[in-house]
Amino acid sequence: MLNKIKKTSEYINSIFNKKIEYAIILGSGFNKIENKLNILNKIKYKDIPNFPKTSVIGHSGSLILSNINKKNILFMSGRFHYYEGINMQNIIFPIRVFKNLGINKLIITNASGGVNKNYKIGDIMLIKDHINMIPEHPLRGENIKELGPRFVDMHEPYNKKMLKIAINISLKNNIKHHTGVYVALQGPTFETPSEYNMISIIGGDAVGMSTVPEVIAAKHLNMNVLGISIITDLGGSHIKNNKVSHEEVLKNSNQNIHKVFKIIKGVIKYYV
Repeated sequence: MLNKIKKTSEYINSIFNKKIEYAIILGSGFNKIENKLNILNKIKYKDIPNFPKTSVIGHSGSLILSNINKKNILFMSGRFHYYEGINMQNIIFPIRVFKNLGINKLIITNASGGVNKNYKIGDIMLIKDHINMIPEHPLRGENIKELGPRFVDMHEPYNKKMLKIAINISLKNNIKHHTGVYVALQGPTFETPSEYNMISIIGGDAVGMSTVPEVIAAKHLNMNVLGISIITDLGGSHIKNNKVSHEEVLKNSNQNIHKVFKIIKGVIKYYV
């Protein structure tokens, strides 16, 4: 594993050849953020040694080097999901590569289903905590001590200072937002009404099929993490029609990514 991480990092470095401060993972429908970027360089996943391939519509499958507020930023346009049949070691592999590239700050975005009764489609949820219900843990197996400890402290999975800055940016820009708990399920099915209710009962505000494995891997590597969700659909007993589709998720995500991009730019500017 360490040799694979080193080889992949060396390849990316040979092309980008810059000190990078942030890695940002773009969730479903977020690829249109590329249109807002000053793109310095781009690498397709298929050209990167040892990198998995994404198979989900709405994930373009590229690493993009950009510059925001005079800082070099690496965008991961397209993520990997457990439901694709990709094993956990491959899902978290990019996070380990980012750390090896010298990146210590990570922003993870996603499209998620709103469970909290106060949430509306298009709202932003800044993740304050999560509940992991994906059946395979990303750190299961022999620990690689060069990457981090066997038992990882998860009392602050999402950096409180980054979260506070994101809240302030949202307030200044009149972005309707919440802070909440993200629940990760395996997928690929959307949740039944009873499953939405279960998520609410256990303390979840929103639900999705990603994010948590990457956050766990990042904390194992002692990285600072911010999580941002766009509420793209709603579920629960208070919703008369729980019908949802991937097309609807992509549409609602696309329509609201400008809010997320404002928050991202603000955090990059003010978090030191």
